[in-house]
Amino acid sequence: MIPSGLYSLRSIRLPQKPFFPSLLRSRKTLVTNSSCVSFNNKREKKEKVIVISGPTGAGKSRLALELAKRLNGEIISADSVQVYRGLDVGSAKPCSSDRKEVPHHLIDILHPSEDYSVGQFFEDARQVTRDILDSGRVPIVTGGTGLYLRWFLYGKPDVPKASPKIAAKVYSELVDFERDRNWEAAVQLVVKAGDPKAQYLAANDWYRLRRSLEIIRSSGSPPSAFHIPYDSFRHQSDSSETIDSSDLNPSADAPEQDKVKDLDYEFICFFLSSPRLDLYRLIDLRCEHMLSETDGILSEARWLLDKGLLPNSNSATRAIGYRQAMEYLLRCREQGGMSSTRDFYYFLSEFQKASRNFAKRQLTWFRNEQIYHWLNASRPLDEVINFIYNAYNDKSGTLDVPESLQMKKDVSNRREASGLKAYRAKNRHFVHREDCSDILDWVRRTQG
Repeated sequence: MIPSGLYSLRSIRLPQKPFFPSLLRSRKTLVTNSSCVSFNNKREKKEKVIVISGPTGAGKSRLALELAKRLNGEIISADSVQVYRGLDVGSAKPCSSDRKEVPHHLIDILHPSEDYSVGQFFEDARQVTRDILDSGRVPIVTGGTGLYLRWFLYGKPDVPKASPKIAAKVYSELVDFERDRNWEAAVQLVVKAGDPKAQYLAANDWYRLRRSLEIIRSSGSPPSAFHIPYDSFRHQSDSSETIDSSDLNPSADAPEQDKVKDLDYEFICFFLSSPRLDLYRLIDLRCEHMLSETDGILSEARWLLDKGLLPNSNSATRAIGYRQAMEYLLRCREQGGMSSTRDFYYFLSEFQKASRNFAKRQLTWFRNEQIYHWLNASRPLDEVINFIYNAYNDKSGTLDVPESLQMKKDVSNRREASGLKAYRAKNRHFVHREDCSDILDWVRRTQG
């Protein structure tokens, strides 16, 4: 059973699927320095920005929404999938009523055929942060995309931007490989050009491959040659790279003052999570909910395919859930719109497993992000909100998480480790063969 204190799943809200034209985004001039993190000497006291992250399914969005109501805040999404229009169910996007009640930013700003980079997020999020503060409200940044948040907090690497001439040249160098889906050959071209790390990119990540080649053609050096501001804030000793799972004092994980004094804002950062087994059960249940309606994530995946997109071909179609759903529907189309019960349950299992593995990677990533205070999502929501509210208004400069709200960063006992090793999904909605009959009927009607 999932503890009753865990945030309840919101009801799935299903999007309309109109044709969306490409979005031409105008971008304001960035107020802050995009190449480095600098201390603003003009302000005696730094402005505060709240950051709430956590693994998928932990309850970040609900917490941020209720906190924004209490603090007169606005929410900035740090989710690499919520930027896309039409990808609502699979990204657990806030519903229209929530977005009317509290302003949300960086949601529905792109068509799924467009790519969105971490550099673009940095510029957009920092500009929106400045606008919110200038309006007298509180910025609350929430999402689980770790690299987005790292750049947002510490700054954007000083990597050269390609000129239009170089960008066009790089495009012409790679366009034939991409058209022929010859990923390996394209990677070897970039490796020979000077970036050996290109071979470790995710397969078919053409955007990052092009960007790597652009940097090489612009500077003569690979992306790894450029300074990353975050590195200046990392602890240098080997002991700081390994988190002691027995240390339950979140305050001890906060960065030293001399390490954070150069950040642009006073960032108050929290990582919301649950005991791993509870989190996995909640994720599996949420995957079922996303499929329980025939116009849920499968309908969104069908829309992506109908727009000519293929799974794993760009940022949107690499997203957890959408990639698996698109692959499943393609197999159905190859079989004339037919799907066996076995095929469906295999797809559901892969969807759940990919979602759990993503949560595991998020936990690993943020375990080494020392600026975050870990909070237990299984505690009552009001208790968590009150703590963050008081932390925001506190003027002492210290933040101590009460023991009742502390969340361990890692598995700390054999019983939990054994339970994780033996974990298998136990479905609640799709238990018997006949439970997926409506979905199989939908597949026959729409994918034939």
